[in-house]
Amino acid sequence: QVQLVDSGGGQVQAGASLSVSCAASGAPFSWYVVGWFRQVSGKEREFVAGMGRSENFVEYSDSVKGRFTMSRDNAKRTMILQMNSLKPEHTVVYYCSVGRTDCSRNPDEYDYWGPGTQVTVYS
Repeated sequence: QVQLVDSGGGQVQAGASLSVSCAASGAPFSWYVVGWFRQVSGKEREFVAGMGRSENFVEYSDSVKGRFTMSRDNAKRTMILQMNSLKPEHTVVYYCSVGRTDCSRNPDEYDYWGPGTQVTVYS
């Protein structure tokens, strides 16, 4: 079992950069693929980025490709989502997640979730 705590959200002006991070405890972090999702209230959780058990494989949603960068450090049991050129429509709650199967854009494929961290982008 894995416990996740995501943090780093906050309020930034449009065009700014912000990173959100996730710290894991419990089972070895390297056992899991990892993902970042975001969710607007009342809507389904949306895939942002996913990474394999190492940094050899990473994928991004089309909406963030080129502006967001995901990384992980298995030794530190952390993962980070660096977000650049933020826009007001990026105002959502971001969730980190880990899963035991293959990297996926489907949130149902992930087994453990952080509580979420709010990112607010104002114009």
